Amino acid sequence: MTSFIKETESIKEAVTFINAIDVNKFSRLISRIIQKLHLKGERTFSEEEEEKLQSALSLDKQALSLVLETAAFILEQAVYYNVKPTSLQQQLEAVHLNPEKAEVFSLTWAAAGPELVEKLKHNTFAPKKLQYVGWQLNLQMAQSSQARLKSPSAVLQLGLRNDNSERTVLRSCRRSSISTLPVCLC
Repeated sequence: MTSFIKETESIKEAVTFINAIDVNKFSRLISRIIQKLHLKGERTFSEEEEEKLQSALSLDKQALSLVLETAAFILEQAVYYNVKPTSLQQQLEAVHLNPEKAEVFSLTWAAAGPELVEKLKHNTFAPKKLQYVGWQLNLQMAQSSQARLKSPSAVLQLGLRNDNSERTVLRSCRRSSISTLPVCLC
């Protein structure tokens, strides 16, 4: 399997900070991140908790933010690629993460990963979800100025839903714009 963790500058910097953190503290940090990762729009730690973490981990605000974002990114990638714990550990060691820290990731992933994958399967990644589709096809056969007219038109009714609201979109397209239907729907 190819590596899903690319050794970018921000990853290198985060690895340096992570390697400096005590293993026990890091284990609790990763456990908390993986518990909250499926919650959309919620922060893993409150402002107050982040301030306490800064002093407990001896990191400034920017460094702590980088560590939290990187750990969450690694776990999100593990979910996306459905990585096995041993493979995750090997890939983390390949980007120079201490073996103890890589093992913490691996053990946490082995314990909580399957549950996280199940929870994330139910989340939508797109802002809107299509709930239903209704359609109607009309054919105009004549007009007062034209006796022989064949002009098709389509009316689409789309029920869209996001996290907290539902709305209906009606779109009417004539024959000339049916081929550009995706543009017509926007």
